[in-house]
Amino acid sequence: MRVEIWTDVACPWCYVGRARFDRGLAAFEHRDEVEVVHRSFELNPQAENGTVPIIDAVAAQYGRTREQQVAREEQAAAMAREVGLDFRIGGRVFGNTFDVHRLIHFARSHGRQAEMMDLAFRANFAQERSIYDQETLVTLAVEAGLDESSARKVLGDPTAFADDVRADERLAAELGAGGVPFFVLNRRYGVSGVQSPETFTRALEQAWADRAAA
Repeated sequence: MRVEIWTDVACPWCYVGRARFDRGLAAFEHRDEVEVVHRSFELNPQAENGTVPIIDAVAAQYGRTREQQVAREEQAAAMAREVGLDFRIGGRVFGNTFDVHRLIHFARSHGRQAEMMDLAFRANFAQERSIYDQETLVTLAVEAGLDESSARKVLGDPTAFADDVRADERLAAELGAGGVPFFVLNRRYGVSGVQSPETFTRALEQAWADRAAA
């Protein structure tokens, strides 16, 4: 059975949702027969990389006060800690995640996609390192077990794996994903948002049962 997960590394709900899914998958009897494919989704594809604090940028984007956005960050942090994730508030900046997604596809081509995603999420939310800085991304790629010179070549060529990112985003649109995280099981069931581990386990059980009955 295949599960496809659309996320953006800049999305706090994706950070939490992915961890909750992992817990739900761990409780699923047939977990060893589930292929998990991570797919790209850009929340802010027109964004430019800069130094604007994420709290101020997102507050302005959605018409919230800074206090309201800080409250949302605190909510996300509490949810992250419930599943054993570190989450810092205040130091992240706003930017464009296209290069991160390209590098994750490069990692997938070498069987290191999950490792690259784990490191990128952790760098962004737990360590407040800029995932928009190419040197940081190269360092993360090496930590994920990828070749440094190859990672630099990918980041230096804006066309490298760009089609893969765009294909994921087109598919998300075709499947009706308006936001992330978005989980698709066997291209038959969709689960959106930050659900409980138990909800993910039930969805996996239902998809598995339908697969077996088909």
